[in-house]
Amino acid sequence: MRLAGEVQEQVEDGRSRRELLSRRSHGAWAPAVDRPDPVEVLIASNEGRLEELVPIRFGRMAVSPFAFLRGAADVMASDLAAMPTTGLQVQASGDCHLLNFGLFATPERNVVFGLNDFDESLPGPWEWDLKRLVASFVVVGRELGFDDDPAMAVAAAGVRAYRERMWKYAEMSPLEIWYDRIDLAQAIEEAPDRAARKQRKRISRQARRRVAENLVPKLVTTKDGRPRIADRLPLLYHPSDYSVERALGFLATYRASLPRDRQVLFDRYQFQDAAAKVVGVGSVGTRCFVTLLTADGGHSLLLQVKEANASVLEPYVEVRDQDTIAHNGNRVVVAQHLMQPVSDIFLGWGTGPEGRDFYVRQLRDMKLSVAPVGDVTRDTRYAQFCGLALARAHANTGSAAAIAGYLGTGTKVDKAFARFGQAYADQTERDHRMLVEAIESGRVLATDEST
Repeated sequence: MRLAGEVQEQVEDGRSRRELLSRRSHGAWAPAVDRPDPVEVLIASNEGRLEELVPIRFGRMAVSPFAFLRGAADVMASDLAAMPTTGLQVQASGDCHLLNFGLFATPERNVVFGLNDFDESLPGPWEWDLKRLVASFVVVGRELGFDDDPAMAVAAAGVRAYRERMWKYAEMSPLEIWYDRIDLAQAIEEAPDRAARKQRKRISRQARRRVAENLVPKLVTTKDGRPRIADRLPLLYHPSDYSVERALGFLATYRASLPRDRQVLFDRYQFQDAAAKVVGVGSVGTRCFVTLLTADGGHSLLLQVKEANASVLEPYVEVRDQDTIAHNGNRVVVAQHLMQPVSDIFLGWGTGPEGRDFYVRQLRDMKLSVAPVGDVTRDTRYAQFCGLALARAHANTGSAAAIAGYLGTGTKVDKAFARFGQAYADQTERDHRMLVEAIESGRVLATDEST
C-alpha cells in the first residue's frame, strides 16, 4: 500500500505504539483489585433520576446479562478506564453495544446504517468502543444459544471489518470519509445471496413504515376537538407539572438551536401536546418526552425530547475544551453530527424549565434496530456492518492511519479483541447475578414488567 508521506508517518506512529501496548494484550481482562461494587455504581448513577421510575430500570436490567450490559455503561466505563490504552483518541460513543447501531433516514429519505445513540459520547480511546461492541456480541451470542467459539467468531468478524475499513480510510481524504455511508439500497444490491437480499429488503420495508403517519394513530387521540397523546400508564403519561406554557418555553430554546432554514420549517407546525415516555434500559428514570405538533391539513410531527446528563466517560477522559460539556444536550447533538454520516433534520437541543439539558430529534422516523437472530452467517454479517459503521465514526474524528497502523493487516488483533469479549461476557454474567441477588434480598427495588 503506497501512502503519502504524512499518512505513512501516522501509520508508523500507530505501529510504534505496539511497543507500549501489544495487540495481544487486548485479549486480557481481570477486574481491578479495587473494582467498585457494580450494584453500588448503578445505585449512585440514579442520582437525579425520577425515583418512581428507578425500579423499572432495575427490573429491565435484571431480565438478562445483555439487558444488564445495556444499562451498565457506567460500570464498563470504569472497568475500561482501569486498563492501558494506545493513546489514540477519537470521538467515542461511550455506549457502543450492538443495539446502539441501526437504520435511520437521511434528509433525502434514503435509509442508511450506522450508530444511533450518543448519550455518552465524548472524545476518548477508540478501543473502548470496540471492546464494548465485542463484549455485547459474545453476551448476546450466548443468550442465543451459541457456544463461545461461534460467538467469538462473530465478534472477531466485526473487529476485522473495522480494521480493514480503517486501512481504506487511511488512504482517503477527510471529505471522502465525511461523505462515506452505508446505504441500505446499495447493501441490497451487493447482498451475497438471494436470502440475504430478501432479508435486507424486508428490513428496508420495516424501516420505511416507522414514520409519523403510521405512528400517530397508535399514540394520538382526540379530546375536546384537539389531538392529544393518549396516556398508557406507567410508560406514557402526562406528568403532574405539565403545562402548555412550560412546553412552549422549552420549544423556544430548542428552536434557537436549529439552523435558520430548519427554524422556518419548524415554524410551520403548531404545538398540540406533550407527554412523558419511559424509554430504553439505561435511560429509564431520565426525563424523556414525546411532543406532538401539527401543520395545516392535519399533518403531524412527533419529536422525542430526551434529557442529557453527563457522559459516563467524563470522569475518565481529559476534556480539553470545557465548551464540549457546557450543555450536555449540545454535546450529544455535536457527537451525533460527528459520528453519523447524516443526521435528523430536526436534531437540536434546549434547556428545560428547571435548567436541565435536553436534546431533540424526530421520534423513530425510519429508525430501526436490527438484533442478532442466532444464525452465525446472518449475525456475522451484522457484526461486519457494525464494524464498518464504527470505523467511519472513528475515522471522521481521529487518525485512521495511526489506528490502522496499530491494528495491522493480520487477524491477531481480531482474535485478541474477541477473547476480551469472552472474558468480559463472564464478568457481565457475574455482575448480572449480583444485581439479581440484590433485588431478591431487597437491597434494590425492581419492577417486574412481565406480570
